[in-house]
Amino acid sequence: MEQQKLPNGVLIIVLGIFGFLCCCTGILGVIPAGIGFYLASKSGILYKENPDAYDNFSQIKTGKIICLIALILSALMTARWGYVIFEMGGVSDLIEEFRKAYAEGMEQYQE
Repeated sequence: MEQQKLPNGVLIIVLGIFGFLCCCTGILGVIPAGIGFYLASKSGILYKENPDAYDNFSQIKTGKIICLIALILSALMTARWGYVIFEMGGVSDLIEEFRKAYAEGMEQYQE
């Protein structure tokens, strides 16, 4: 019997890498990594039902690991951004502090 490929193998890896690249932004990295992790789990269930029918399970495992790492890093960065915003006194104070620093930088370079 000819072995098939599990669905979404390449897509899972691409989503995991994209989530990993976007993990420093926080929530933007959670979205693709979460979708990739869900698809990998779904493919893993499909593989466990009939392991002899599929041959690319190692690709799914690799993608799942990449997605998991991206999810963890994105969650940590989201928590960090939340802490920074909380310590600054909210979003409005964070924006005001950024404006002050930008104005000081512009004055320094205009001289």
